Amino acid sequence: MSTAGTADLTRLGKELSGRHVTVAGLGVSGLPAARVLHRLGARVTVVNGGDGEGPRRQAAELEQLGMTVRLGDDRTLPEGTELIVTTPGFKPTSPLFAAAAAAGVPVWGDVELAWRLRGPDSPPWLAVTGTNGKTTTVRMLACILRAAGLRTAAVGNIGVSLIDVVLEQEPYDGLDVLAVELSSYQLHWAPSLRAHSAAVLNLAPDHLDWHGSMEAYAADKGRVYEGNQVACVYNADETAEVRSEQLVREADVVEGARAIGFTLGTPAPSQLGVVEGVLVDRAFVPDRQQQAQELAEVGDVRPAAPHNVANALAAAALARAYGVPATAVRDGLRAFSPDAHRIAHVADVGGVAYVDDSKATNTHAAEASLAAYDPIVWIAGGLAKGATFDELVRASASRLRAAVLMGADRHLIREALARHAPDVPVADLERTDTGAMAEAVRTAHSLARPGDTVLLAPACASMDMFVNYNARGDAFAEAVGALASAQTTHTTSEE
Repeated sequence: MSTAGTADLTRLGKELSGRHVTVAGLGVSGLPAARVLHRLGARVTVVNGGDGEGPRRQAAELEQLGMTVRLGDDRTLPEGTELIVTTPGFKPTSPLFAAAAAAGVPVWGDVELAWRLRGPDSPPWLAVTGTNGKTTTVRMLACILRAAGLRTAAVGNIGVSLIDVVLEQEPYDGLDVLAVELSSYQLHWAPSLRAHSAAVLNLAPDHLDWHGSMEAYAADKGRVYEGNQVACVYNADETAEVRSEQLVREADVVEGARAIGFTLGTPAPSQLGVVEGVLVDRAFVPDRQQQAQELAEVGDVRPAAPHNVANALAAAALARAYGVPATAVRDGLRAFSPDAHRIAHVADVGGVAYVDDSKATNTHAAEASLAAYDPIVWIAGGLAKGATFDELVRASASRLRAAVLMGADRHLIREALARHAPDVPVADLERTDTGAMAEAVRTAHSLARPGDTVLLAPACASMDMFVNYNARGDAFAEAVGALASAQTTHTTSEE
């Protein structure tokens, strides 16, 4: 670990030294939290529900440093606890937090701890949250900032601990500005966070089992706007009952901070949008009433699906709020390479395109993915997480050639298709073994016609059949590869 750098260890050390702090959870967030709390002089106890090989290895590492680790029990509040620092996975209704509330013990998230560790010279945060598109937008933003010559990194919920970042752990020392992805879980426990500028990309029902209601979920997303210094970026195209624009209105921001919208249509003043295939800015220009600054072409966005263009506009808005020139937006978007399993074109087989959007793990993401293609043979299903599918099917029915359903909650999608798209052929696959995806791809191939797109956009989580959405997407790509190979062999044998 480096020296203090820009982190304010002295101030927080005075506050926490000698206090009994319980860290809830191990992993990417819990380990650095436990280490820095121990370094600050706190008496640290770590509790973790899992008791497998990985947690035991991590526990041994912390115990060697003098910390107490309790595996297999993350429900009971350790005696004498004066503060809990939690990792994002713990629900607010956890018995641990109920006990903490009864005892008057405060709860911080790992992001709250990171924020309090910041010193006066720490780089500002450009924060991104939303139901879908967070990681893509943050990575686009980082590319744009780099194109402007700024030292930056994509951090936070993207898989990089903000605690390590503010402590300037390699390679995060000497950064100018941070592109920060924040989940609703993290924001729930981060009341002190005050970003330079922040964006809520979209709002749709998700993680309601964690938050308890759509209103509570939206409120936690809206925390990202609190105390914004320059810009609150919102989605001007949202039509849902709860919208990011509404959250901006409700936020308590620094005087002079502006509301900046983004739209796939022609932008109004103080908005970014699209005009004749060009991304334009009417927010950060000298005369917002008359001028529009060209930023990039839609073709500079990869892939140029509508929801991904919206991501690019949000990233551009945050970068422009930080003073980045228009040319850097264009150059950054051209340099950006999308992550795997996000509307990724896998192959063309027999005139049919095969597209992997395994990351579409909820209905809002799947609807955006389905809106990018026509006609579609849709592969869907998995764990619904309490979601309903009527709105998704209603919005997408006209684009569907057929549907291939798999996974534990496929019946929910099948029933929605029966109600709202009764003429769409449906193949219902009962098998849940490792060969199920291969069967789904073969079935989709039999239903598709040249010019169609076979789209994996499950609208569900993957854990009923796969380790994660990456493994599900990999299985799809492997099955498409096998199909392509079989087609080639068949063609060759006919010749």
